Amino acid sequence: MLILPTADFGLEPYRLTGTPLVPRAPKVPLSRTAFAAAHVVSDPLRERNPWDSRPAVDWEATLAFRQGLWDQGLGLAEAMDTAQRGMGVDWPTAKELVQRTMTAARAHPLKPRVASGAGTDQRTAVELASLDAILAAYEEQFEALEAAGSQVILMATRALPALGARPADYHRIYRRLIDGAQAPVILHWLGEMFDPALRGYWGCRSLDEASDFVLELIAENPAKVDGIKISLLDQSHEEAFRARLPAGVRLYTGDDFNYAALIEGCGTFYSHALLGIFAAIAPAASQALEALALGDHARYHRLLAPTVPLSREIFRAPTRFYKAGIAFLAWLNGAQSHFIMPAGFQSSRDITHYAQVFRLADQAGLLSDPDLAQGRMRLLLALHGLGQD
Repeated sequence: MLILPTADFGLEPYRLTGTPLVPRAPKVPLSRTAFAAAHVVSDPLRERNPWDSRPAVDWEATLAFRQGLWDQGLGLAEAMDTAQRGMGVDWPTAKELVQRTMTAARAHPLKPRVASGAGTDQRTAVELASLDAILAAYEEQFEALEAAGSQVILMATRALPALGARPADYHRIYRRLIDGAQAPVILHWLGEMFDPALRGYWGCRSLDEASDFVLELIAENPAKVDGIKISLLDQSHEEAFRARLPAGVRLYTGDDFNYAALIEGCGTFYSHALLGIFAAIAPAASQALEALALGDHARYHRLLAPTVPLSREIFRAPTRFYKAGIAFLAWLNGAQSHFIMPAGFQSSRDITHYAQVFRLADQAGLLSDPDLAQGRMRLLLALHGLGQD
């Protein structure tokens, strides 16, 4: 038993109750494409000046975590927001991450899908003061990712809102990148709740105008767009948007609040997945998608329903700090030996949050080794002055 803090500043006893899900490969091909966005495991013994220098990465643990996702039939969204792009992980580290990941993916027996994020974060805000500079930065990253053998996710850039870009400016940049890509790309619409610097993306006055603009952009050359990831935490908007997509263009949900309903869909229309939470709930996600492929909707919901409160806690406002919850669960489950993140990002959440994540992960069957998880939670509580004696 542990004594855990509560949201009302109290303490309460908690006993583990969950039955851990056993990770395994799906028994049938999945009927949804599912990318899990994975985090980066820091190497705290080699980290120096964590706020100011290139992060030190534990490459063995980082790649082993990805192997575990692939073993369960999931694809990988690499070097994305979940990997702390622009929030502790720089472009040189991200580039090396993609290169190492693609080498590992080619050697994996399941030949998993990998799509990686291309942005403009190798340049400073001063250097990105023109559309030509933004385009050149994007093209540099496209070239590196394609050379590594990865599909490209065209990430949202902070540089365009900072420049006050208009829709015509977005059109110029995106048209050039989409049409020039070697293979169909995945577009990336990340809301300001994930990154406040992306407020006003697409340069439109309203969400409806932005949606019309993006749909027209895709319709101009749908053969070069695999799909679009939408992370706006707005279920009704996503459902309306995906119904208007050209045939063959996927909607990859990035809605970490409403993914269960969006992925199940309504028969004709449904979403695929490109989700940070899937890295934290991989056994439940994989086995739920297997159930969906078999037409067992009741089992699908039995597996995913307990993960939704967990995801909503991990992604609660300020949403951009969700990466801490992903790394925390990786530590509890033995995927890394410590709970230290690039740039000290673990400090972005408080002990009450971590206590609630612990409870909800247990109840969802996502503490793979309950004794290990309880021992590590005990350590974290002690560091916060909450000894358990």
